[in-house]
Amino acid sequence: MESRGQKRSEIDDELPADKRACSSLEFRPSTSSSSQTPINSVSSTPERNDQNIHDHADHMDTESEGGEPEKDSAYDSCDEDEEDQRHSDLRDYQRRRASGDHGRFQTIISSLSEEVDLSQHLVMLTELCEVLSFCTEDSLSGDTSNSLSPILVKLSRDETSADIMLLAIRAMTYLCDVYPKSSVYLVRHDAVPALCQRLLAIEYLDVAEQCLQALEKLSREQPLACLQAGAIMAVLNYIDFFSTSIQRVALSTVVNICKKLPSEGPSPFMDAVPTLCNLLQYEDPQLVENVAICLIRITERVSQSSEMLDELCKHGLIRQATHFMSLNSRTTLSQPIHNGLIGLLVKLSSGSVVAFRTLYELNMSSILKDILSTYDLSHGMSSTHVVDGHCYQVYEVLKLLNELLPTSARDQDAPQLSEKESFLINRPELLEKFGRDILPSLIQVVNSGANLYICYGCLSVINKLIYLSTSDMLVELLKNANISSFLAGVFTRKDPHVLVSTLQIAELILQKFSDNFLDSFIKEGVFFAIDALLTPEKSSLVTLNKCSKLVFPVSSGTRLLSDSSQKSASKEVLRCLCYAFPSSSPSGSEKGSCMLEKDSVYSLAKHVRTKYFAPELCDPDKSLTDVLQKLRTFSASLSDLMNMSLDTCAPNQHEESFYGIMHQVMEKLGGREPISTFELIESGILKSLMTYLSNDRYLRQKGDLVAAKGDIYAVEKRFEVFARLLFSLPDPFSGDLPIVTLIRRLQSSLSTLENFPVILSHIPKQRNSYATVPYERYTAYPCMRARFVRDKEETTLGDCCEDVLTVDPFSSLDAIEGYVWPKVNAKGTSRIKSATIEGQSECTPSNASSSQGGCPNTGEPESMSADLPELKADEVNLTQPEPEQEPSFGQTNPGTSLDETYTDTVEKEVEAQSEEDTQMEEQCPLSCSSEDASPKLLFYLEGKQLERSLTLYQAILQQQMKEHEIVIGSKLWSKVYTLTYRKAVGQEGAHNEGVDSAESSTVSDKVGVYTLYTSLFSNMFPCELASDLEKSNPTYDIVYLLKSLESMNKFIFHLLSRQRICAFAEGKINDLDAFQIAVTPVPQNEFLSSKLTEKLEQQMRDGLAVSVGGMPLWCNQLMASCPFLFSFEVKCKYFRLAAFVPLLGQPPSPSHSDSGMTSDRRQSSGGLPRQKFLVFRNRILDSAAQMMELHACQKVLLEVEYDEEVGTGLGPTLEFYTLVSHEFQKSGLGMWREDGGSFTSGTSHAEDTGILISPCGLFPRPWSSTMDASDGTQFSEVIKKFALLGKIVGKALQDGRVLDLHFSKAFYKLILGQDLGLYDIQSFDPVLGRTLLEFKALVERKRFLESVHGENTTFEFDSCFRETRIEDLCLDFTLPGYPDFVLASGFDHKMVNSTNLEDYVSLMADATINSGISRQVEAFKSGFNQVFPIEHLQIFTEEELERLLCGERDSWAFNELLDHIKFDHGYTASSPPIVNLLEIIHEFDQEKRRAFLQFVTGAPRLPPGGFASLNPKLTIVRKHSSNSADLDLPSVMTCANYLKLPPYSLKEMMKEKLVYAIKEGQGSFHLS
Repeated sequence: MESRGQKRSEIDDELPADKRACSSLEFRPSTSSSSQTPINSVSSTPERNDQNIHDHADHMDTESEGGEPEKDSAYDSCDEDEEDQRHSDLRDYQRRRASGDHGRFQTIISSLSEEVDLSQHLVMLTELCEVLSFCTEDSLSGDTSNSLSPILVKLSRDETSADIMLLAIRAMTYLCDVYPKSSVYLVRHDAVPALCQRLLAIEYLDVAEQCLQALEKLSREQPLACLQAGAIMAVLNYIDFFSTSIQRVALSTVVNICKKLPSEGPSPFMDAVPTLCNLLQYEDPQLVENVAICLIRITERVSQSSEMLDELCKHGLIRQATHFMSLNSRTTLSQPIHNGLIGLLVKLSSGSVVAFRTLYELNMSSILKDILSTYDLSHGMSSTHVVDGHCYQVYEVLKLLNELLPTSARDQDAPQLSEKESFLINRPELLEKFGRDILPSLIQVVNSGANLYICYGCLSVINKLIYLSTSDMLVELLKNANISSFLAGVFTRKDPHVLVSTLQIAELILQKFSDNFLDSFIKEGVFFAIDALLTPEKSSLVTLNKCSKLVFPVSSGTRLLSDSSQKSASKEVLRCLCYAFPSSSPSGSEKGSCMLEKDSVYSLAKHVRTKYFAPELCDPDKSLTDVLQKLRTFSASLSDLMNMSLDTCAPNQHEESFYGIMHQVMEKLGGREPISTFELIESGILKSLMTYLSNDRYLRQKGDLVAAKGDIYAVEKRFEVFARLLFSLPDPFSGDLPIVTLIRRLQSSLSTLENFPVILSHIPKQRNSYATVPYERYTAYPCMRARFVRDKEETTLGDCCEDVLTVDPFSSLDAIEGYVWPKVNAKGTSRIKSATIEGQSECTPSNASSSQGGCPNTGEPESMSADLPELKADEVNLTQPEPEQEPSFGQTNPGTSLDETYTDTVEKEVEAQSEEDTQMEEQCPLSCSSEDASPKLLFYLEGKQLERSLTLYQAILQQQMKEHEIVIGSKLWSKVYTLTYRKAVGQEGAHNEGVDSAESSTVSDKVGVYTLYTSLFSNMFPCELASDLEKSNPTYDIVYLLKSLESMNKFIFHLLSRQRICAFAEGKINDLDAFQIAVTPVPQNEFLSSKLTEKLEQQMRDGLAVSVGGMPLWCNQLMASCPFLFSFEVKCKYFRLAAFVPLLGQPPSPSHSDSGMTSDRRQSSGGLPRQKFLVFRNRILDSAAQMMELHACQKVLLEVEYDEEVGTGLGPTLEFYTLVSHEFQKSGLGMWREDGGSFTSGTSHAEDTGILISPCGLFPRPWSSTMDASDGTQFSEVIKKFALLGKIVGKALQDGRVLDLHFSKAFYKLILGQDLGLYDIQSFDPVLGRTLLEFKALVERKRFLESVHGENTTFEFDSCFRETRIEDLCLDFTLPGYPDFVLASGFDHKMVNSTNLEDYVSLMADATINSGISRQVEAFKSGFNQVFPIEHLQIFTEEELERLLCGERDSWAFNELLDHIKFDHGYTASSPPIVNLLEIIHEFDQEKRRAFLQFVTGAPRLPPGGFASLNPKLTIVRKHSSNSADLDLPSVMTCANYLKLPPYSLKEMMKEKLVYAIKEGQGSFHLS
């Protein structure tokens, strides 16, 4: 054996230097190395054996870990040109080697063929293994393999020498490895039986291990031969004797064989089932997964034979499989395997009565219930692959449920019951338990926004369950599940299969329990929905040619075992829902046409209606419930009140009537008798309420609205009355406020009625495609194919090219127009050249500055259309000349043409730029061309005009959706769309929006006292909701009312304060202290719709959701108008898509952490290039300014390194943002309001740094427009700092960094683009705010008395402020705290008195929240906009924005700490030092916790989501020290959130050292 190494030196001499020093073992990581010691028999020396097995396992692990990388290491370190040279050298060398090797093989073959002594054979086999270790596939040929095979097989049977057997089998392994085709020759010469024989004899452990390695290689290419030779049993027979790594090899062999089981013929694999079932109990997850794959495949193979399926059940397979599926199982399997096991149970229960019984007896329904109950919670998971797997899991569960409810007798009208059905009839308690577990879960799944396939599956199961059940239990169950309301909701779907299924369920319930359910069917509107199906317009909607074709999910078993996912994906076929859950095994006609008859929905609806609803019910008056009639009465009263209020002017009387009516409505809603969604909608009460509240402005067209003062006043008064009612005493039954009752009622109605589609694309697996239109660039998603054709009636434009062009599906119509217009604008194109030459000089610089000097505006291009309302008239003239003005068109048009030309040249430049620049620059043509806001072309698809605000993809979806529910298949991408274009004429409508906002803003722009508190109402009603909802759709009313309630809730303090002021003015209150309002707004999460959140989550998981343009329109519109409906986590995901995925750019690459979770904050920057920046600690703000100057506009991920410090990466970067945050909070910058009480030097956050601590948060300090400097601070410097702060905040959001800033709520409102009013002052300066409100109340009282008594002197006494005359307060017209800020000058405005008090309040409010801070806020926004458009933040509330920007403030939930900390290298969760550490952290106060966090992570706050979102996870390891541990200090690696903690002997010692390290370790990053 020693001779194995003799040839090494010769070989080494021939190799290039960089390929030396790699042993053959390192090249073959899969081979065994313990060849030295033959072990005579397994039973003779058990201890020695075990030792050998363990040694061997260690060998295996090191080989497999260290072997492969060494092959490549030589190339990693060299430069590119050297590398190319080396590759060519190596190729030459390999050619020479191949011819040399060929000769050596011939020599070895001839030597081994001769009958010589053993030692000669050993030498030759050793040399053969050496040559095979180093040779390539080129060195071997079929002839060589054919000659070697019989010799090696013969030697492997040579029992005289273990070494010869070992080396012969090793040579076979190497041969298959180098030249896979050689397995054919080995099999031909009976290698497999020889190997199996050796395995079954198991005399030498190392020989047996080598046999397993060889069989694994052979089974890859020749699974059938291995199966026939009995390899499965040979491999599994003695599997317990091997180490884990070798057991895995054995199981890989079985998996390879099972992947290719023949569909016919004998089944020797059945003998292996008992062993495989036993192996499922092992602990190694990889092993168990492989065993599961084998069993899944075996089950699929025998699924047609019930005897074999029964055989499988005998060995405890079902018990094992169900154990893995229960949520408390210890072994965690990957999602595909998990789904495959459910598929295995589907096959078993389908074909085997034994399995069917066993599943019922094992209480399978409760396990399936647990799986289903997590379905609608999946939006809590961030890892996309888990969620997709989860969807497949639900499909498999539904298939299993369908199998567990056999209804063959019903399907085939067969008189005899099947064995399974009789089993259920004889054991009704099992079916009862099944129903109790499953029915509520299925209803919950459908209600949580399931897609069409899942919805149909759930209905199919409910249908069967009700058919099979007979007991009274079912009545109870159906009532508790509110089945009537559920069915009414499902009737809103359009697919005929879903409707037929729903009608069948309704018929079954009426047939079995008519007395119990007839009334509730009428109450919940089921009767009404069935009736509606008989109307011509509804029945035409659900004809069969509209039924949805779906791509069915591929069964998990098939997907697991197919060679590549691409192959299976390309075979996906669109099929009808009839074949989704076949009651028997699917037949060959799976792709067949729909099995429903032509008028099945209509005829079934008619049958149910005539049979179960008596004729008198069809009388509309009798079919109404009492509740509905009462609600209709209230609705009519509200309408009458509305009409009266328009004619007469007795506001108080109206308000009381309104209060009375709504009080009765709220009593009904919260009362004992429940109100159904149907009754609520059908009564019209919601429409009447919205019409009344908005003073008849609800549902008006935008152009009709004029914001008259009286109008706003009426709206405001009505909202005050409504707020008084809704925030009055809690409901006696539930204890909830009336507003909470109303919100919950609306939410449940919204869940029932909304029908927003989730559109899953099933896009073809395609890496990249090339989009010619609009920017000629590659996209990471498929493109659409379109032909642009001139409209027949269009005469002024030329033809576009005839070819089919590829169009980026997510480009807006503005961008497409930018591509098409220059090609078709015949008159413009002839002049472009001359215009370009003449106008280049003046055109280019101005445009260039917009593309270079700023940052691209990545916002939607259409958002700019309202920016330039005053240009409207000129633009219309420019772009639509009258025919007789043709000549003048020549002079007025070049501007437009030039703009287009410039766009074109920029596009060409973009092509030439580097990849990073492209992402940034390509937005510029967009922003340049959209300056000219009016459209030049109109586009039509199939005769219908396309909306300009949509992307092409959304426009096509909109058209399809109007026809039927869709799920997109590959047809969408292969079809060629014909887009006709014509010149845009008459664009008056294009600017309605701009005009309207201008009109309504004229009211709020005046600084009059009046408008300081009406900002809420003036802009509440003109807004549009999701415009693809018809306004007649009841969902529109519900969403609109929810939006109004959410606004009311947000402004409840304003409303109630205003009410108190009016009461004081009218003398109803005389005490100013009564202004202390203690009202708590309803928590924001009451407004959240879990169903819509889940739907948007599903939509964003789709392959096409690489930008917000790839989702259906409702996602964008609802997020813009009603973001409160969605959870914070979903909003964060949407925000990242909208703001950070460039409008036309590549999708972001998701970065998954080890735990499978992704942190939203860190994820955004997954695909961005990194940029390091050197920072000086003593000049933090200067460094920040330089950094932002260079990189604010660029899409790069910034990383910080400090001057003269070695640390770099995540930790130093987070600390940099923290230090910058503290710099901005220093006093004396002239940026923030400072008052004596709230400024403390050297406390709290940072010692001796003079940081401002403002209890209410930072708010900009007012600067008068006439002041240039104050207290030595220049106003220009203040503006620069606000602009820098804007850039820092934008960049922190873009890079996912946490800031340690405490802005006031009012400042967040300004960032979000909201107006502030008088009532907001109290949120950042409580004393000033309250005083101004009290002054305001005095002004109102004076006004009221003057209106009642006329101008007389009796008011003197009433104008006292807290028993002091206003004049005696000695207030002058300067801003309190800022004596150099003069509010007004002139004779009337020297000192404040009762006459000019109104002016004083108005000017004070204006200086504090409007003109005094507007320039600073604008500077902040302009800085922010250089990073990305600040409008993208408007989907968040103030609290959410703070959480997004500054992370979690106090989320130290200690019960969760253990779940989110990783312990390693000597520590576990129960180690004494860890227990001590957690206790110490628990005892820390807030300041010490902040310091601890900064020490470990670099930032004193946690990211949104707390410890769970830390990425990497916080890890605590044992620090080994050479001396005593008590002398050592803890150290950290902040980039990895990695704390190295010595094992201190005492808790007090640990605390002392930890506090010392935290204190001294701040402010530098060095090697620890």
